[in-house]
Amino acid sequence: MSAELFAPEPQSHSAVSLEVPRGDFLGGKEIPQPLSGSATAGYRTGKYTQPEWFSNYHSILEQSGGDCLGAQSIQRVSKTKYQDAEASVLQTQSHGTRLLGERIQDIHYWRSELQRHIEQLQVDITSLLGLKTRLEKALDATETPYAIALDNLNCRTRRPGPDLVKDNVEEELSKEVELIRNVQALLKQTTAQLVAQIKRNKKAKQMLEMDWSDKYQAYNLDDQCGRYSNMSPDTQHHPGTATMQMRDCGLWTKFTQDNISNAFQEEQSTNDLRSDVIQSNTNNGFSITESVFCVWLRMLVERVLLDTTDDLRVQCSHVEQAFSQRCMELTGARSQLEMKLATVLEQIGAQERNIVALQQAIHNKEGPLRIAESRLYVRSHRPNMELCMDDPQISLEGEVRQINATVESLQHQLSEARRSLSLLEESRMTLEKDLNCKTHSLFIDREKCMIQRKQYPTVSTLSGY
Repeated sequence: MSAELFAPEPQSHSAVSLEVPRGDFLGGKEIPQPLSGSATAGYRTGKYTQPEWFSNYHSILEQSGGDCLGAQSIQRVSKTKYQDAEASVLQTQSHGTRLLGERIQDIHYWRSELQRHIEQLQVDITSLLGLKTRLEKALDATETPYAIALDNLNCRTRRPGPDLVKDNVEEELSKEVELIRNVQALLKQTTAQLVAQIKRNKKAKQMLEMDWSDKYQAYNLDDQCGRYSNMSPDTQHHPGTATMQMRDCGLWTKFTQDNISNAFQEEQSTNDLRSDVIQSNTNNGFSITESVFCVWLRMLVERVLLDTTDDLRVQCSHVEQAFSQRCMELTGARSQLEMKLATVLEQIGAQERNIVALQQAIHNKEGPLRIAESRLYVRSHRPNMELCMDDPQISLEGEVRQINATVESLQHQLSEARRSLSLLEESRMTLEKDLNCKTHSLFIDREKCMIQRKQYPTVSTLSGY
């Protein structure tokens, strides 16, 4: 009996096990209380009744059933929610993947456009550099004819006085010098315009290359993003990335379009050359589109080189023709001078012989004059009436007068011959001096200038090749 009275109840059968956590009522019934109280804390002195036992476990069964129904309801809602969430996430992910694919296609399209314009700009730059090299070579080639023309003018300033004239050769040489200066100015201006265009093309190409590089990197990144899946091992959480500040997509498209538009303009146009080409061809009834302007630009440079080369060669031909004509004139003048000098020398010799003959004739008259004068002198000693004007006296006096008149005439003729000989000598000196001038001028024009002009550049050299 003592064991029944003093044995402690297990903690599970204490009053705590009879408590209902959700209230004191189960199924609307009050939980029955024990019939007797506890004499000592922790020890039970009485037992539950059978109705209490039934009521207790029925309450537990009802509570468990309610909890199961609540759990099933939560499970059904949860299943619906996670299935909806799964479908929504998959749909959103599929939409995002599709947008990434479209974005990749857009990037690929713009990258291809950028690549095409970059290649076109590179072709244009290479072509313009080739034209620039030709223009520089053509400009260097003009230095030779310029130096030749100036040297020809300087050499011709050393012509002797009578031949120092402003003839057709000097006029053509002056035209050639002026033409070469104009050609050099035109080539320098065209070269400067090409250099400016090349700089603009390089700047546009650099912008396109930077944009292409950005799109290449963006393409690879978006391609990598497009390959991600839920099973990808290299994905991880990156908190805060969804709140990053991004640029407007419209600005992205406009940026690329502006770069391509700028590149297209630089491919096709140089402002100064554009106006020249379009204006010249519009005046001729032609219409130039942007797609063919670069061709017209190259054609303009080709035309400049061709026109300048033709102008220089034509002017060179004019100068050479003027030199040839002048040399022919000098040669003809020199031949005439030589012929005239030969005639003058012949006349000088004849006049000298004539003078000698006249002197001899005068000398020959001295004997007859002495005889006649001696006879007159001797007969002047006749005595008295013998000193009369007889026929011998008259004849002797007439003879003396005749001889004196003849001598006087011969002396006058001798004076005229000597004056003529002096004039012939002056003519000889003048002819020899002029002949020397013509010979020296002919040497300058033919032996120096025309020989030097054989070094004139060829058409290919003047064209920049």
